[in-house]
Amino acid sequence: MGNYDEDTAFLGQKGPFFIILFFLLNGVYISTGLHSFYIVFVGASPSHHCRIADGNLSEEWMKASIPNEIVNGKLQPSQCWRYSLETVRKLSAQGYSPLEVNLTDITLETCVDGWSYSTEIYHSTIVSEWDLVCDSEWRVPFASSTLYMGYLLGSLVSGQLSDRFGRRKVFFMSLAAEALVILAQSFSNSWLLFCVLYFFVGTFQISVYITAFVLGNEVLSESLRVSFTSLGASLHYCFGYMLLPWMAFAVRDWRSLLRVLSGLTVVFIPLWWLIPESPRWLLSQGRVLESEAIVREAAKKNKVSAPEVIFIQSEVQQAASQNSKYSLLDVLWTRDIRKTTFLCLLLWIAINIGYFGLSLNTTNLSGDPFLNCFLSAVTEMPAYIVSLLLLKSCPRRPVLSAFLIIGGGFLLLLQLIPESQHTLALVLEMAGKFGLTISFTVVYIYTAELYPTVLRNLGMGLCSSAARIGSITAPYIIFLGTFNKYLPYILMGSLTIASSIANMFLPETFRKVLPETLEQMQKCKRSYMALVDGFTVL
Repeated sequence: MGNYDEDTAFLGQKGPFFIILFFLLNGVYISTGLHSFYIVFVGASPSHHCRIADGNLSEEWMKASIPNEIVNGKLQPSQCWRYSLETVRKLSAQGYSPLEVNLTDITLETCVDGWSYSTEIYHSTIVSEWDLVCDSEWRVPFASSTLYMGYLLGSLVSGQLSDRFGRRKVFFMSLAAEALVILAQSFSNSWLLFCVLYFFVGTFQISVYITAFVLGNEVLSESLRVSFTSLGASLHYCFGYMLLPWMAFAVRDWRSLLRVLSGLTVVFIPLWWLIPESPRWLLSQGRVLESEAIVREAAKKNKVSAPEVIFIQSEVQQAASQNSKYSLLDVLWTRDIRKTTFLCLLLWIAINIGYFGLSLNTTNLSGDPFLNCFLSAVTEMPAYIVSLLLLKSCPRRPVLSAFLIIGGGFLLLLQLIPESQHTLALVLEMAGKFGLTISFTVVYIYTAELYPTVLRNLGMGLCSSAARIGSITAPYIIFLGTFNKYLPYILMGSLTIASSIANMFLPETFRKVLPETLEQMQKCKRSYMALVDGFTVL
């Protein structure tokens, strides 16, 4: 409501009610961090080679039955081919040893008897259980992308559902549904069922994230609201992300890992009795008495006195009856707004491809996959803190372009690092992740400031949908690394730097009054273009 903050000012800013709610809502983001990237371990591909199903062959012949091939400049046993087992049997029966035979003359065949997988790092994954290798290798990035397809649906549906049924109901229903679907996913008997369930995990997970964010914005006091939206949710999400690799290290069977993650989510269900419905939403529905009851309970916990009448019935009904006259078409209606929207969509797609691509790539890096994932998560914490400081004191456009260039530049440098310099390559990738994480944070605030109030929600929703296209694409970008290990970095780095150039055509919003109407937005755009033309003339 327009005067809600004034009507509830008597509650103060940092009473027990607000502080407890702040930590409860932040705690839920730990679960979203835990669930966002478990496919990194569940869908990891262990070292493997063709199974040699013949107990009569000597150990020497079994090793020799797998040809060597060069992959990314390294000689290693083939993962998809073996020498004809029938020919090998004949040569072995005739008393030959592998050293006495020119093995390259033997016909190659595919792994008709399946594969043998190393259990040194992972006891089992969906790859080793359903043989998602060689010709079926594409199924792994597809499985990863189904989560982000679910994100797309959840982003579009959760807002409408929470507007109709309430923030609290949709939040806890999504939380419970996510736990149940992850549990069901652990019992999947096929890759297809796993993907279908993973789609719904994404749908409910993004619904939890969005509704918790909205609930915090609407219920928390103004001072805690800023901390919650700018840093609290992000840092707690990172904390959950940091816990994931250690849980995967302790539980190396994919089915058991999913059951543990599902069980940890159930822990948050009792918060139903501690987290209230949004009083703002109740007012928007004309449910004044229920809204006042929550506010009076907050006053009691904060040990302050509430006035006899908190909300005026007639004002509430008048505000609740107001409806938006704008639609998605208005985001594309005029030339200036259409251009701004197009540039924002490009930025969101490029940044999401880079961010999610690097997050999903940690198990493909040299070294310990669990440590690499942990370092990737740790990198985000200082990035969120730095981005908050920069947003308070620096112009948006140059900051965003600078970190897009930094992030993309480090990724492009990776192809110049010698194969032996694993640590340096890891540092460069984490530096790229740092730059992209800051860009991820800045573009969110920048986009919200570009659109006028009457179109802000629609514009952000459209950009969020475009972001899902980027995250759906990211697993396939990483999959290209099977053909050339540097190709994903070249694509992500080039796209990121190209988006930094596109960003320079957007107007600056730092320390400027947010536009309220379409006319004000167009005026800001025209002022910026006039300034650019002036510099061009000079």
